[in-house]
Amino acid sequence: MSTEHIDLADYGFTVDRYPTLDIPDGLLPGRITAAHRGLFTAVCPLGELSARLRGSFLHGAESAGDYPAVGDFVLLRADPGGQSLIERVLPRFSKFSRPDYSGHAAGYVKTILEQVVAANFDWVFFMTSLNNDYSAERVERYLAAAWQSGAQPAVLLTKSDLCPDSERYIYEIEGHSPGTPVFAVSALTGDGLEGVRTLLTSGTTAIFLGMSGVGKSTLVNALAGRDLMDTRAIREDDGRGRHTTTHRELFRLPSGALVIDTPGMRELSLWDADDGLDAAFSDVTRYMEGCRFSDCKHQNEPGCAFQQALHDGLVTQERYEGYLKLRREAGFTNDKAAYAQSKRERNKNIAKFTKNRGKATW
Repeated sequence: MSTEHIDLADYGFTVDRYPTLDIPDGLLPGRITAAHRGLFTAVCPLGELSARLRGSFLHGAESAGDYPAVGDFVLLRADPGGQSLIERVLPRFSKFSRPDYSGHAAGYVKTILEQVVAANFDWVFFMTSLNNDYSAERVERYLAAAWQSGAQPAVLLTKSDLCPDSERYIYEIEGHSPGTPVFAVSALTGDGLEGVRTLLTSGTTAIFLGMSGVGKSTLVNALAGRDLMDTRAIREDDGRGRHTTTHRELFRLPSGALVIDTPGMRELSLWDADDGLDAAFSDVTRYMEGCRFSDCKHQNEPGCAFQQALHDGLVTQERYEGYLKLRREAGFTNDKAAYAQSKRERNKNIAKFTKNRGKATW
């Protein structure tokens, strides 16, 4: 590991992020740059270090969502010659989470846990290819997750050199998500990359998300001006690719911007995305807010502003059905997650009661 001095401001750690932070003696602030099955790479003022979780941290965590993720700012006990200890994860100002269906069997989901993919980023760059794998529904899903993260989303339509009419897709997405930057880009020709670079200013962190084969690694290499990531060709039969990135990792670009690259996803499930759905479907929800009754079901109730908007063509039936579908999915995940959290709390209280009972003297 590198032991050269590092200015953490170059990695996004600034006083205004944590103005009241009190760092105990013997600890240093750091940022997680890679995670490999319980082992972490972190940067701190002493350089780049290998780190693991302190035992007391493991026992004190309420859920898997409390564990460090790539991009997290942490306090650690540095050991440049060995393995440092992560003592505490600092509060996150943004995070991207998805459900972890680790407790399912025979098609029945027993437990849904939160899996934090990455944390503390300013931009979510959702990438979708302009080949035959393009899906408007997938764009809606990712935008909902992006808005929920607490960061600003942007859409990168990759492989624009394969699409003669990329402006049509830009117009479609901008119409559904006002204020979201949309770029048609080609890592092969360089088209659109300058627009992306204007968002990647020094000290800014962006996470890149997308299906496998969408060209994430190729684009990161193009933005860096050198090969940071391995790349593979997509399959010719369906236009999709195999996983190139196998873990999450944070890179620093020559511009000073920070990029979190993630493994390609076959599909993205939503986690606690109510606010994100409202933001991603603002063209739908703003008419619902104008209904006469606050509990309007938007079906046959009198004074339903949403049904009037449908009739007037201000909202399409397709967009409404997409909204309802993602709402149902998010509701299912939230209900299962709430049950799992309640069960964990109950088991924890039982264990605590049993332990205290064993200590009692009669």
